[in-house]
Amino acid sequence: MSTKKIQKGDTVRVIAGHNKGLEGKVIQAKDGKVVVEGVNMVSKHSKRSAQNQNGGIIHQEAAIDVSNVMYVHKGEVARIQFKVEEENGKRKVTRLAKVAGKDAEAI
Repeated sequence: MSTKKIQKGDTVRVIAGHNKGLEGKVIQAKDGKVVVEGVNMVSKHSKRSAQNQNGGIIHQEAAIDVSNVMYVHKGEVARIQFKVEEENGKRKVTRLAKVAGKDAEAI
C-alpha cells in the first residue's frame, strides 16, 4: 500500500523541536521528511548564477522529520488512520482523521 499519512497540501502542527507549536501547510513530503511553509527557516548562501544574478543569502524552509508533525483537522491535532475497502477486486483506501475522544472522520 503506497499511502502516506502526511501528504502535500495538508495543514500540520509541529510537536517537537525549536519550532514546536507552529502550524503551516506542507509544501513537500518525501522520504519520511516534510517541508512546512514558514517553519524551520534556514539561511542558505548562494553563489551568483544565471538563475540568481545577485547571489547572496536566501531564507528558505528546511525539511522536518514526519514524526515531529501532526495533522490538523478542524483546528485540533489528529492521528491519521486508513480504512481499506475492497469492491469487485479493487482496493479503495480512505484516510481518516482521529481526534482524541471523537470518532474518526474522512479527510
